[in-house]
Amino acid sequence: MDEDVKGRGPTPRAYDASSRRESARANRRAVVDSARDLLEERGLAATTIAEVARRAGVSPESVYKGFGSKAGVVKAVFDVAIAGDDDPVPVADRPEVQRIRDEPDLRAKIRLYAEGAAERAGRAARLQLALRDGAAADPAVEELWRTVQAERLAGTTGVARHLVDTGRLRAGAGVEEVRDVLWTCLSVEVYDLLVLQRGWTREAYADWLTRTLVAFVTDA
Repeated sequence: MDEDVKGRGPTPRAYDASSRRESARANRRAVVDSARDLLEERGLAATTIAEVARRAGVSPESVYKGFGSKAGVVKAVFDVAIAGDDDPVPVADRPEVQRIRDEPDLRAKIRLYAEGAAERAGRAARLQLALRDGAAADPAVEELWRTVQAERLAGTTGVARHLVDTGRLRAGAGVEEVRDVLWTCLSVEVYDLLVLQRGWTREAYADWLTRTLVAFVTDA
């Protein structure tokens, strides 16, 4: 406290909340990391809030306060897997997406998009499969799976619209058709078949995705 210049006693210092915010963010990261490890080790059904909290070094109550539910924790894990970090910046606003928008060559644009999709799938595919497979047994997980699918549909719709807006696609290629092809080719089921089951490398998957999309949207 500092003395007031007019002699009215001490005045409160401005509260510095930066350390508290950083501590809260560190705890959130610990919860997400612990949940991711448990999901990979044990699967969705066997991962509990109590065990996530124990590994993260926080209380179960704080996990519920920060995430709301187990489904909320899983959604946070999924969001970090998709983005690659916990920065509060939407994927659509990140530099790598702007690079795709700015690329003037259509084939190079699709190549960048395919490589990014392959990288995200490498981080998130197993979690997506766990969500899909657990949806039938848990209404909260089913709702989360629908949310993830809705977000993916919105993402592929935006990309399809951008590709059509370039004016370089074959005649007749419309937003809905391009969106549906993107939706199918980028599905976790395709990644599972080619990479997780057949052993393709991520680079081979990205190359296949590029060639498939280029062949569909152009006359070449």
